[in-house]
Amino acid sequence: MNESTETHNAHSRLNQLTRALDSGAAGQIRSLLGNLHPAEIADVLESFPHGPREILWELVDPEDYGETLLHVNDEVRTGLIEEMDASDLVAATDGLDTDDLADLLQDLPDTLTMQVLRSMDKQNRERLESVLRYPEDSAGGMMDVEVVTVRADVELDVVLRYLRIHGNIPEMTDSLFVVDRAGMYRGMLPLISLLTNDPGCLVAAVMERDIHGIPADLPDVEVARLFEDRDLISAPVISETGVLLGRITIDDVVDVIREDADHSLLSMAGLDEEDDTFAPVFRSAGRRAVWLGINLGTAFLASWVIGLFQATLQQVVALAVLMPIVASMGGISGSQTLIIVIRGMALGQIGGSNARWLLYKELAVTALNGIAWATVVAVIAALWFDNVNIGLIIGAALIINLVCAALSGLSIPFLLQRLNIDPAHAGTVLLTTITDVIGFMVFLGLGTMFLL
Repeated sequence: MNESTETHNAHSRLNQLTRALDSGAAGQIRSLLGNLHPAEIADVLESFPHGPREILWELVDPEDYGETLLHVNDEVRTGLIEEMDASDLVAATDGLDTDDLADLLQDLPDTLTMQVLRSMDKQNRERLESVLRYPEDSAGGMMDVEVVTVRADVELDVVLRYLRIHGNIPEMTDSLFVVDRAGMYRGMLPLISLLTNDPGCLVAAVMERDIHGIPADLPDVEVARLFEDRDLISAPVISETGVLLGRITIDDVVDVIREDADHSLLSMAGLDEEDDTFAPVFRSAGRRAVWLGINLGTAFLASWVIGLFQATLQQVVALAVLMPIVASMGGISGSQTLIIVIRGMALGQIGGSNARWLLYKELAVTALNGIAWATVVAVIAALWFDNVNIGLIIGAALIINLVCAALSGLSIPFLLQRLNIDPAHAGTVLLTTITDVIGFMVFLGLGTMFLL
């Protein structure tokens, strides 16, 4: 199913549920929701404002509560949890995978968390506690501790009989994990190898040894990169000493990739991917006010620079007409470099060792574009105002501002990273300020020097 079809289906669901809500057809709503996957129910809930959302939640099958809560964003989840009874919340945690349960527990009140822990048997409680020891955004926080392990010195036939006796295996199992007597990770036994090789073969003869364990403290974005680079479906998580702790599966990695993409996109505007799209007006306004205030401060700085050249602008009106072009071109050019650098840093492709090479490349690209477009703008401006000097001034200002924009777009992410500030969050504001201030100062300064 392609993206346009999925989007059409999502819109169709929203329209059907909206009409059912308007008509008060609770039975129809319950039927529509019952045919959806918990992830689709989560999308539906995030698409409705408060009021209708709560009505829909009451009509969701209680068996889907746990999975649905995992798929909605943090703010929506908090609101739904506040509306639920303690008994319903405890029931919602039943049957969840250990890693999913660990994620959900972090949003529950402490009293409910203790109640959930008390309702679990000793083995599952210990498994959960082993996941909770690690940060949520690490391999240990992502892992599922339910794994099937085998020894290297047993025959495949023994493994097959063990699986038949066991009855079932964890979902998304594509391989079994090979460990020694001390629980140290030694390799993986793909199910395809188990089924297609001679049952009399030893596990050691067909196991894969080239899939290394993932350290439990590895950040989740690094885990996602490993899965992408190595085309993994599942991978082992190990302790510092090499003991097998659990596994990570591709479905968990897809969640990380989506969250990281949402974060990168929304952070550019100073927003949070976990915010509720339909949050109350005053709450949303308060969040956005912070970055609007910061942007206003930078705008006043740019205006102050313009004010320094008020006398020039009064005498040469053409400068006021052309001034936005310089700032706009610098902002766009700098944003191109900024986005490339932030993306490269996120993918681990750009660091201190190769930053100089990227600088040379970006300066060369900027110089070529700067000369080309400065020439075009200079000719247009000279013909427009019948003044060659104005054309030369704006052309020179464009080249200077584009070079400064490239330098800023490259250096700002490294500077913010060193200050432990997310470059995606603050980079755009800083870049815009720099390109505006330098663009106005250079253009108006040259105009003051050569036109007055």
